[in-house]
Amino acid sequence: MDKFQAMNTFVAVVEAGSFVGAMDTVALSKPVVSRHVAELEEYLGVRLLQRTTRRLSLTEEGQNYYLRCKELLASVKEAESEITACSAEVHGRLRVGAPQTFGVKYLAPLWGKFVEENPQVKLDIILSDRVVDLVEEGYDVVIRIAQLPNSMLVCRPLAKTRMVLCASPAYLAQQGTPLHPQALRDHRVISYSYWAPGNEWHFSPNDGGETIAVKTQPHIHANNGDTCRYAALAHQGIILQPDFLVGEDLRAGTLVEVLPDYRSLALNIYAVYPTRKLLPLKVRRFIDFLAEQLSTPPWYGCTGTPGNRR
Repeated sequence: MDKFQAMNTFVAVVEAGSFVGAMDTVALSKPVVSRHVAELEEYLGVRLLQRTTRRLSLTEEGQNYYLRCKELLASVKEAESEITACSAEVHGRLRVGAPQTFGVKYLAPLWGKFVEENPQVKLDIILSDRVVDLVEEGYDVVIRIAQLPNSMLVCRPLAKTRMVLCASPAYLAQQGTPLHPQALRDHRVISYSYWAPGNEWHFSPNDGGETIAVKTQPHIHANNGDTCRYAALAHQGIILQPDFLVGEDLRAGTLVEVLPDYRSLALNIYAVYPTRKLLPLKVRRFIDFLAEQLSTPPWYGCTGTPGNRR
């Protein structure tokens, strides 16, 4: 008995609802279809299907085995796709979502190279800081910056970033430099609308200790990280922004890190997609491309960012 072929035949019978209905799917005659299922039952020592003159129904064992067979056959198909992925030419429309600032600063320079390597792919790029619904809005893959993405989706870490508390030297000279997180309550704060913790910012001492929560009172509130950054450069207050956004300012000294003895959150940059089963080749190729391009993040090292982790 060819076990793999018998499993494939069994799945076809279940999904067609009859031996006759499975014939076209597996391109076998009815006697051969029946024999495959019978041999499978004999090999397993259990009845998988209840047969009557009118219909077929799964036994409890048959239902469990059917689900396992479906999963195994899908994995085999995916493995075959992966083997041919390197040589196959991908094509079709690829709808990609990404945060605005990260998308412009770090992803936009990569699109040309990806298209050159995959000329049959048509990119549809949407930049937005809001959390989109991948399935409902028809995205193939979305770039998200978070601690943990939605557990119902599949993700691949691409890089890391650290949230940095910083302000301009002129602002600190005028308003004073806070020495403890709680001092932020008395400072002008520029907040980001999509920051998950809201106006309550959290910090942990570098040498260990309990996390400190501070309820800030924003002086400026914006739904775009660049807007927050420019306000800080204009000496309007203190911001909490990722190092990929403020790293160059910190190196140039136009912004300086505040409370360097404390750390805010470290975040992962993920490629998020609906499912890993039967993942389209264009999506797999795109995610592999991003992982390679971001293997050494250009902002790494500007503020003590931890090494990249995939």
